[in-house]
Formats: sequence, structure tokens, C-alpha cells
Amino acid sequence: LQPFGEWCNLQPKDAAKMPESAWKLLFYTLSWSYGIYLLFFTDYPFFYDPPSVFYDWKKGMDVPTDIAIAYLLQCSFYGHSIYATAYMDTWRKDSVVMLLHHVVTLTLIAFSYAFRYHNVGILVLFLHDVSDVQLEFTKLNVYFKHRGGVYHRLNDVISNIGCLTFSVSWFWFRLYWFPLKVLYATCYSSLQLVPNIPFYFFFNALLLVLTLMNIYWFLYIVLFVAKVLMGQMQEVNDVREYDVEDSKKTTTAKKKEAGLQLPNALKEGMHLKNGLVKDKRL
Repeated sequence: LQPFGEWCNLQPKDAAKMPESAWKLLFYTLSWSYGIYLLFFTDYPFFYDPPSVFYDWKKGMDVPTDIAIAYLLQCSFYGHSIYATAYMDTWRKDSVVMLLHHVVTLTLIAFSYAFRYHNVGILVLFLHDVSDVQLEFTKLNVYFKHRGGVYHRLNDVISNIGCLTFSVSWFWFRLYWFPLKVLYATCYSSLQLVPNIPFYFFFNALLLVLTLMNIYWFLYIVLFVAKVLMGQMQEVNDVREYDVEDSKKTTTAKKKEAGLQLPNALKEGMHLKNGLVKDKRL
């Protein structure tokens, strides 16, 4: 993907980030499409009947092959994502939270498979992947707005629309449907259908941590929308697309500017002193 970015003649900063977003877009589109297939084109009733994830649950029960394939893909991706976030991707101000997210997600995937809570896992992954598809698609259009030294309005319009749909989908899927369907099933229905269900508090604690991280990132979205409405931002840029290096440069520049701003009286005194020194030299 890097040669493609160079061929498109993207700006250097955008060319560096484009491969990461393009790769994630490819994966999330594949995984979410497969989730749609499992939940809406098979006999699994998990989306319309969330408590059904615990129907006929037994220790050591067989995992259907189609669900096992989804788990293999997701576990591989998030295992790689921990390494990629730490050593490959651009470091951002929320990268620590992103690392925590990947660790929590990988733990949920691995242990839910081991303890046969795979039905819940499919529902969780489906409700999260849709937002990532829209996020990466929007970011790609932001990167492609300026290429070859020319501004492309179409990419700007698409990025604006993508930002709007991303914000709505994040709230609807992660902050509305996720508690309504997943947390309701795991916190309440599980106890009704499987008395003394193993690791009840462990799994629900991880799911609640995931919910808190979704709320944390939603604050970035609210901040972005507020900046647009207040006229502080003229074009779409992902609020979390905020590199640590850029942040340090900006902070350093501000400190230098602040350091040069001396009180007027002190400035006048320095000018007077410099004048006297010059007079003595003359």
C-alpha cells in the first residue's frame, strides 16, 4: 500500500498514515461483512433475540465452524494490532488507550472461545466493526483530499458525510445497541438461563471496561462536532488524528513565543541599557 500512496502523490504526512488506514479498512470490511452473514443470513437469532446466546449453553460444547473462522480472523488481527500499535502505527495521544482496547478485546476473544461464550462474541464484534469501517473510510478520504498538490473537493465532501455517519453509528451501535443487547444478555439473561454461570464477573467486567473506552472515544467525537459548530474547524480531520510529535512541536513553539513576550517596562529598560552600552563604546 505504500507504493500506491506514493503513486497518488499524497502529502508526506498523509502518505505515512494511508497504509495503516487502508489495511484496517480492508480487514474491518471483511470481518463486518462476515458478521452480517452470520447474524442475518444463517439460523443464528442472536441479534434479534440476544438472550438466545445462552440457549443450550454447556461446558465444552462444540463451536460451529463458521463461528470458529470468525474467531480465528479476529484473534489474529488483534494479536497483530497490539504489536502494530506499539511499533508500526503513528503514535497518537490515545495510543495507550488503544493498546488497552486491543488487550481487552484479545482477552475477551480468547477466553470467550475457551469457555464457549462464542455466541456473545459474534454479537460484540458485529456491533463494533461497523464504526471502524466508517472511521477508516473517512480517514482515507481526508488523506486523499490533497494529492499531487491539488485540492479534491469530492474527497472533502465524502469525508464530511463519512464523519456524520461515523458519529451516528458509533452512538447507535456502541452506546445504544451494545448495552441494550450485549450487556443485557450477559448481565441479566445469563443468570436466568444458566444459574451459577462460570466467570460471570470476569467477563462482565471486561465488557464494562470496553463500554467505558467507547464512551471515552465518543468524547472526542463530541469535541470534534463542537469545534465544527463553533467554527473552530473548517474541514474534517479526525480529532484523535493527533500525533505526539506534532503536539510536542506545537507546545515547544508556544513556549518559545511565550518566552519572548516580555513586559513593556522590562523591554524599555533593556533598550535603554543597550543604548547606554553603545554610547560608552562610541
